[in-house]
Amino acid sequence: MAVYAIGDIQGCYEPFQRLLDRLGFDPSVDVLWLVGDLVNRGPHSVEVLRWVRDLGERVVTVLGNHDLTLLAVAAGQVKPKRKDTFHPIIDAPDSSELLDWLRQRPMLHHDAKLGFTMVHAGLPPQWDLALAQQCAAELEATLRGPKWPRFMGKMFGSEPCSWRDDLIGDDRLRFTVNALTRMRFCTTDGALSLSEKGPPGSQDAKLLPWFQVPQRRNADLNIVFGHWASLGYYRAPGLYALDSGCVWGNRLTAIRLDAPDAPAFSVPAVESPA
Repeated sequence: MAVYAIGDIQGCYEPFQRLLDRLGFDPSVDVLWLVGDLVNRGPHSVEVLRWVRDLGERVVTVLGNHDLTLLAVAAGQVKPKRKDTFHPIIDAPDSSELLDWLRQRPMLHHDAKLGFTMVHAGLPPQWDLALAQQCAAELEATLRGPKWPRFMGKMFGSEPCSWRDDLIGDDRLRFTVNALTRMRFCTTDGALSLSEKGPPGSQDAKLLPWFQVPQRRNADLNIVFGHWASLGYYRAPGLYALDSGCVWGNRLTAIRLDAPDAPAFSVPAVESPA
């Protein structure tokens, strides 16, 4: 059995299938970890959702910001942006089943035996694993509960930007959403800064990539994440960033989690002519 983690697919079904072919992925024995953002901007989000859903227990996917935005659009709480490609999913005959399946996905996945933790964007510096799992579970319960459409209308916004243990209600859930699915940079004291999207080095001098904040409480974990296409495929001790910008015409990347040194594999977004 092999366990592979794959970066943001975002509706790029054809490169996804080519990457699986390159891996020799066998759904009868192998397992996939997907870092979220299954949908949006790419041409075949419906096909990606159906394929991943049908894989059943052989796949673990956490939710990303584009996945949550799809749910918000489907709930009628926000309007899609000009470049969004949600309507083929919402208009599909099996839309209700796909959306119900999507909102049952976790926000965080931790495998103590493998020694890896997967989230979409990262873990805020103030959280250790136990607190991250607690906050993720609170958000999962809301998304899976009967009042999930109401929260979709409260989900967006950049405040609160700083974690406090006494955060409650929508503020606590919104911070969790932003930390797990939108975060790239933080201040040195761990406050989220959500406006900057460039690579490290492009940010304001007062900001750091979230994983470089001093005294990060989750620095003991091996964290697999995506979301940051301008960072690209990136590895450092305890860090495995897998969004290599497939939807922007670059590459789709995987690593094998159960192999020594977690070797990487990738395919281009567009297959070269023979």
